[in-house]
Amino acid sequence: ERPQGALVQSLRQLGYRIETSNGKLPAVICGEGARPGESVVSIEESSQFASALLLAGKKGQWQIKVTGENSEESPYVSMTSELIAMFPKSGGLFEIEPDASSASYLWGANWLLRRFPGTEHSEVSVNGWMKHSLQIDARFPDLISRFPTNISRRDELGDSIMTAIVLAPFAEAPKRLTDLGRLRLQECERVRALKHELKKCGGQVEESGDTLTISPGDLHAAEIETYHDHRMAMCFGTLALKVPGIKIQNPACVKKTFPNFFQKLAAPSPDGLGAKITNARTGEPLKIPELHAD
Repeated sequence: ERPQGALVQSLRQLGYRIETSNGKLPAVICGEGARPGESVVSIEESSQFASALLLAGKKGQWQIKVTGENSEESPYVSMTSELIAMFPKSGGLFEIEPDASSASYLWGANWLLRRFPGTEHSEVSVNGWMKHSLQIDARFPDLISRFPTNISRRDELGDSIMTAIVLAPFAEAPKRLTDLGRLRLQECERVRALKHELKKCGGQVEESGDTLTISPGDLHAAEIETYHDHRMAMCFGTLALKVPGIKIQNPACVKKTFPNFFQKLAAPSPDGLGAKITNARTGEPLKIPELHAD
């Protein structure tokens, strides 16, 4: 369901023939190799197309111009450009950064533990965390420690803003999560999904344009629809560390990026958080091997 028209249009500008009935997959792409040319790609809806074209640009002999929302400063486009510049031209070793977006759930768990009486001496750490990173979501640990009143999806965080949204009910004051339009165009309509599922748990959530305002309040258990979205499952899995009894539908969708996520929650320290995870139908505790998403 992700928008794909911008990529189709760019490849057609470069002279490639693409057969698609609706501007989306499935499609037949007729190539014939490198075809020097220029193309303009918009990142109004997604930056992934720009990154794909930039990565293939040298081989394809393409000149790519990026337009759209904050095109000069888009963190993911900038990260791609920096990666291209850093990559060893004549071979060698290249260190790939860990996934900062997925690490946000563990940093979020750490924030939860340190906020509640009786757990102030507990701490979650992320082994091998980066001192420097090209990823915008590497800012999450510092930002969540301050948890400012306003957080922008465009300027301050990437996908990890979803983690901030589910943590917001536990903050001391209302939080405004802004510029969320991109979230509407990903694995599901994430703004609507987050609002709906948090409200199921008793959250006080107001939607205005592409902004969610979340007020502090007590939450209760509910059955969470994940919409086949790995980040919805992991966000509410993190929330369940402080809201016992939450049931998560289709938890195996985490396999897209973090197949052992629930194993990390359940494994005993120091390899995990020691959470008790049960089968929602039977109430029986699940063993660590059973929690791997296949």
